[in-house]
Amino acid sequence: MSYPGYPPASPYGHPPPQGGGYYQQPPPQQHHQQPPYGVPPPHAQYNAYQQPPQGYGQPPPGPPPGQYGAPPPQPYGAPAHSPPPGTYGAPPPPGASYYPPGPPQAGYGAPPPHGYGQPPGPPPQQPYGAVPATPTAYPPQPYAVQYPPTPPSPGYGPAMTIPWNPDPDADRLRKAMKGWGTDEKELIRVLADKDPFQINLLRDAFQRRHRRDLIADIKSETSSWFEEGLVMLARGPLLNDVHMLFNAMDGAGTNEDIMNDILLRRSNADLKAIKAEFSRVFHRSLEEMVRGELSMKTERHFMVVLGATRAEDSAPVMKADIDRDVDDLYNATEGKIGTDEMRVCSILSLRNDNQIRAISYEYKQKYARDLDTVIQKQEFSGHMKDALLIQLRHGTDKYMLQARLLEDAMAGMGTKDRLLTSRLVRAHWDRNNMRNVRNAYEQRYKKKLVRRVQGETSGDYQRLLMAICGEPI
Repeated sequence: MSYPGYPPASPYGHPPPQGGGYYQQPPPQQHHQQPPYGVPPPHAQYNAYQQPPQGYGQPPPGPPPGQYGAPPPQPYGAPAHSPPPGTYGAPPPPGASYYPPGPPQAGYGAPPPHGYGQPPGPPPQQPYGAVPATPTAYPPQPYAVQYPPTPPSPGYGPAMTIPWNPDPDADRLRKAMKGWGTDEKELIRVLADKDPFQINLLRDAFQRRHRRDLIADIKSETSSWFEEGLVMLARGPLLNDVHMLFNAMDGAGTNEDIMNDILLRRSNADLKAIKAEFSRVFHRSLEEMVRGELSMKTERHFMVVLGATRAEDSAPVMKADIDRDVDDLYNATEGKIGTDEMRVCSILSLRNDNQIRAISYEYKQKYARDLDTVIQKQEFSGHMKDALLIQLRHGTDKYMLQARLLEDAMAGMGTKDRLLTSRLVRAHWDRNNMRNVRNAYEQRYKKKLVRRVQGETSGDYQRLLMAICGEPI
């Protein structure tokens, strides 16, 4: 299929823009058909893992596609546009763009000059930590300053009109489930390659043309984890999020991993969409249901998250604010007897990814310890510790975080099939994201993600997850 007038997707291995929510890609103004899974675009090398941009001091979105391991075109901390003399990380002048120019293209495969995951050192234009000598018209601004909001992720905003006819695929789905027997491979082929906009149109077209509910038909014709994976695809990202949240909290016990996966490190726009959809579908407040499932400081932590007031992705990294957060984190953990858990929760819940990346770097520079290690070894435990580590790791490297979570779902005795399936489905809605997750997984675990998943599954369920990962069926 092709969608005229829509630009092609980013080349293989290139990072998505920093703007957007959990999927880090704002919805396009026009729709397009992304390249078929498993077919790398020309002029790009397969399996070159693209680490998230490390543009400390630069406002998002991150630089346009560059190559992993290529040295940055300007020093760490240098702003995208030259600020008035003496201002560290100052915002651009009125009328200037927040978006920095991209780095020059470079070859794949070069190791990061400062080690994997480590941003380059502080800016050379003034001594590290020095106070600017000359006042300027752009004094450092607090986090509370309003910046352009991050757009909702695809599927979380208003419905879009796209140049695509869902009717033929709706008929294929009906034919695959009509009469005796079910054509499972056809269900996989039709559902596994749709983006969030297409899947919503397809579900509506199935109802309009055949007077039947697509999700109900899938449930009646399939079973087990194969059924659950198809239903996750057919619902689309937003509707599936709210159903999974409800099921994670309904009845005895709470599935904390599902809550973490869906609610943490989301954009304000995505969280507001999730809360509104949850209320529409279940006629209940998401906040009230979360309060009923959590307790004490973990409940307060998630109330901060659900407040949907984290810094927008367009908010710049301000040196004074980063230094203050670093000191606050130290004083809340290593610098005192006991731990001020809520101070740590507040900082990691309310800062954007670029700010968290800078905080993590500066903490290690100042106190010679990884913030990740501090959280693991301080007085955090259980659900709160897991949530804080997800928030921190998403800020420092969102692709590697997803790779680690996928491995967690497969490691040990038995496979956590619900987590594995939902994490793969969530990653696949942004195909550039999925490519980077696959490459991050291979870099960390020295094996291909698809082969690892294949070893944990079988039958139609295996074929479905292979297709979601991008393998041809």
